[in-house]
Amino acid sequence: MDESSIPIDINIGKLQDWLVSRRHVNKDWQKNILPIREKINNAIQDMPQHDGIAALLSGSHINYFLCLKIIEILKETEADTRNLFGRYGSQRMKDWQDVLKSYDKDNLYLAEAAQMLVRNINYEIPGLKKQIAKEEQLASECEKKIADCKKSEASIKAEFAATCKQLGIQGDKIKKELVERLKELPEIYDKIGSSLKPLTPAIDLYGAFLKYMMGDKAPEVFPILRYVIERGNTTVYEWTYGEPPLSVELDPIHIEIEEEQGAGDQIDFGDSNEIDFGSLATSNEIDFGVGDTGGEIDWGNTEVVDEKVNLDVSLADVSLEASGIVVEEQGVAGGVARGREALGILDNPITRSQFLEQLLEV
Repeated sequence: MDESSIPIDINIGKLQDWLVSRRHVNKDWQKNILPIREKINNAIQDMPQHDGIAALLSGSHINYFLCLKIIEILKETEADTRNLFGRYGSQRMKDWQDVLKSYDKDNLYLAEAAQMLVRNINYEIPGLKKQIAKEEQLASECEKKIADCKKSEASIKAEFAATCKQLGIQGDKIKKELVERLKELPEIYDKIGSSLKPLTPAIDLYGAFLKYMMGDKAPEVFPILRYVIERGNTTVYEWTYGEPPLSVELDPIHIEIEEEQGAGDQIDFGDSNEIDFGSLATSNEIDFGVGDTGGEIDWGNTEVVDEKVNLDVSLADVSLEASGIVVEEQGVAGGVARGREALGILDNPITRSQFLEQLLEV
């Protein structure tokens, strides 16, 4: 077996010292590397347009092995400058060949390669291992988080299904289904009123107890609760004044159901270009009546009447109809329920809260 093929075990920390001790490289090889760096910087200034060269030059440090790859690429780009003797006439090729010759002199490329190997083993590889461990830990945390999110998703879906079941909807088109459920509220309120009738004995007993304890100072017991049991979910107007209104004017509630995606984000203001202001839009004249044309104001009969007025007239002889005085009926009969007074007792937030408090007190 040839002696040159026998492997030699060398400690990586002492590799550069071994090269110097075996005189493969000189002790001052680091000083000789500096002129090579200057040659590389000058050669970089004039390079052909090539994707491979651009990828090689993108690194922060150009070493001996990159120089070899650059020359292989230049053999293709500068092939037309080659003469009969195989030499290249291109200055680019000459500059990079000079760089390789400087590396080969005194085996400087061995010293640089040993330095790169030591740096990679001592710093780059441990740093990459730490980065890999960090990324693996992050990946495991992400997988755990994904599993937790899936559990939360299943829990939320179950909770959503339970809530939809409690509300009596399917959950496909929530807004539309809830609007349809609003139509069932009057029937539900009627059922609530009829189901509270068994509480009447308890309410009477509680009222009798308070009257026994406090006498005449005892307050009225559960007025809203008694009213709903006796008369149902009437309007707040009727509960307040004791008489039903002639008409009920509810505030308009417009709930727009989105049939298509994005339809609910638009507000329809109508055709703003067509606004009818009546006759004022076509004429700049305002009719103030007959007095506008003559410029005179009729103040009535301003003459002084010297006749004495007989004030000794019995009020009983004066007819109310003849005098034009209208006497309205006492109370609020004939009123119109508007706003919150037009709502039912269980629809109005204030009366509903009082109703629930009294129900809980019972």
